[in-house]
Amino acid sequence: MLEKIDHLGVAVKNLDAVRAFYMEKLMLPCEGEEIVPEQKVRVAFLPVGETTIELLEPTAPDSPVAKFLEQKGEGMHHVAIRVTNIEEALASLKAKGVRLIDEKPRIGAHGAKIAFVHPKESHGVLIELCEKSE
Repeated sequence: MLEKIDHLGVAVKNLDAVRAFYMEKLMLPCEGEEIVPEQKVRVAFLPVGETTIELLEPTAPDSPVAKFLEQKGEGMHHVAIRVTNIEEALASLKAKGVRLIDEKPRIGAHGAKIAFVHPKESHGVLIELCEKSE
């Protein structure tokens, strides 16, 4: 069911400034940028080995990332775990009584199917499940 850590989501106020830090100081490449309308974020992708750091800048004041920034400031937003079949993963978690933010997948960056486990369930960590069609 769970394959690997797919990416780490980092909430930022200024994507361009933060991306410059990661590229210039940490020498990470940037493999592009995308606006995800459904999530109301602008995302930059910085690969590190088999995983990616995703920098998330809100595109609207009512986006979940904007609310996160208001409450907690910049920093780690979520850990994304790649799954083989997101519908099966969600059904399995629900059957175990796990509190979910999403009972059905939605569309994330690169058209991936994504869904979130409630952070109160996972001891303060927002976990994203993602299924990619690679």
